[in-house]
Amino acid sequence: MQPIEEDVSQQKAFSPMIFLGIDISATGTRALALELESAAVLAESFCPHRWIEGLPEGHREQDPLRWVEAVDHAVRQCLAGIPAQREKIAGIGVSGCTQGIVVLDRENRVVRPTKMPGDFSAKRQAEEIARTFGGSPGMIELAGNPLSADCAAAQCLWLKQHEPYHFQRAALILPIKDFINYWLTGEVATDAGMASASGLLDVRQRQWSADICTLIDLRLPEWLPPIKTSLEPCGSLRKALADGWGLDPQTVVSLGSGAPMLSCLAAGCVAPEKVSLELGTSGTLSGVSRTPSVDLRGEVAALCDATGQWLASAITANAVTAPEMVRRHYGWSPEAFEEMIAASSPGAEGLLLLPYVTGEKTPNLPEASGVLHGITLDNFTPANLARATTEGVALGLGYGLSRMRELGFDPQEIQLTGIAAGSQVTRQLLADVLGTSVVALSSPQGAAFGAAFHAALTFFRHSGETLTIDEMAQYLVIVDESTRCQPNPSNHSLYQDLISRQQYLVDTLHPAGFL
Repeated sequence: MQPIEEDVSQQKAFSPMIFLGIDISATGTRALALELESAAVLAESFCPHRWIEGLPEGHREQDPLRWVEAVDHAVRQCLAGIPAQREKIAGIGVSGCTQGIVVLDRENRVVRPTKMPGDFSAKRQAEEIARTFGGSPGMIELAGNPLSADCAAAQCLWLKQHEPYHFQRAALILPIKDFINYWLTGEVATDAGMASASGLLDVRQRQWSADICTLIDLRLPEWLPPIKTSLEPCGSLRKALADGWGLDPQTVVSLGSGAPMLSCLAAGCVAPEKVSLELGTSGTLSGVSRTPSVDLRGEVAALCDATGQWLASAITANAVTAPEMVRRHYGWSPEAFEEMIAASSPGAEGLLLLPYVTGEKTPNLPEASGVLHGITLDNFTPANLARATTEGVALGLGYGLSRMRELGFDPQEIQLTGIAAGSQVTRQLLADVLGTSVVALSSPQGAAFGAAFHAALTFFRHSGETLTIDEMAQYLVIVDESTRCQPNPSNHSLYQDLISRQQYLVDTLHPAGFL
């Protein structure tokens, strides 16, 4: 096989294409235009979403029809930035939250608002389903994962029990991304990646679990979308939209996937030896495998990726929340916060924080609170507290990586993306904790970029091109070598001890009801 540079240059010579990526998150819709020839984002736009107000505590909902408006607005704004290049647009990809369902009736009308990530109103229903199959161990044996309170399975049962009138109207139940794809193409389908976070999928078989679905309702299997192969097109852009946006009606719309899957793709995590870490609203370690990586303890999520493989994901929910809490408390700027971390030595002179201020996912402590341990008259300083908070998050990620290593992952480097990737202090701390090289990317990142990337992959596969996923990733995903940090062996040894200490506190306090 020829070197990747030659393969790509040949492709570029006859196909200067543009692909649109759309990401529907809880905060808003982002659209971007990725030019394949330059591997650059030519235009980008964002349209915020509105929350439904006045809901009971624990409820977080949005109106799906507002997403349609947001996508239309964001795409039009994005296309306005490239008015002379619309004819180069060859494909569209869509990403969306993995939590949340859109319920449609027989006339394709939205039955009710969608419960969004962080809506825990269906907690009791998640427990009820899990209990039927033997709790979390039974769910893992049956489907590969324990149930979360905001997964589709729990939300379906909540709807049946709390709003039976709305449930009786249901004719089609779609994840957020697939609802938008339905609007774009008129085709009903989903991918295994999005489905794997629903609580309704047998992850090992990449099929809806008949046992779970029929427990909720015998009609549920009929209401769920068919699962297509990951790189199979969803369909072509509807003519009305194509005309309105000034695009070719033959523009291919890929199946897309969930935001975690496409963020992972955007980081170049496409082969088994790759592991990426995204520090956004949470800290997400992701690794691709050719076989399901099922964690019998339920701490590492076993998911399907966006390319036909499987994904192991360890999530630290407080990666941003806990440091931001301390930063705001002292009124520090981000730069001042970093200076405080650097002013304290590794180990924060004995201060150790369990940073579970909003509960935690890895380890699985959804109702935990934070604990500051080891306070003395000498070490209780602002600098030590800043470092202990950041270390507490990093230690949680270190624990997550140790669990992934037990499942067979052994990365030679971690590719870092997200808001903290530009911090040398954070990168070095992570390298010391994780015990492996950490490097940031200079290429665009995030789920919208991953959606455009996925649209390109789908287009090439659909067109019979021979460009592989790994070759495409090598071209589009660029490592910034100037940011690479190597682990300090003595610091790594210290942090390994602190990970054990942190987990000992968890194992002691949680069973006793103090965490």
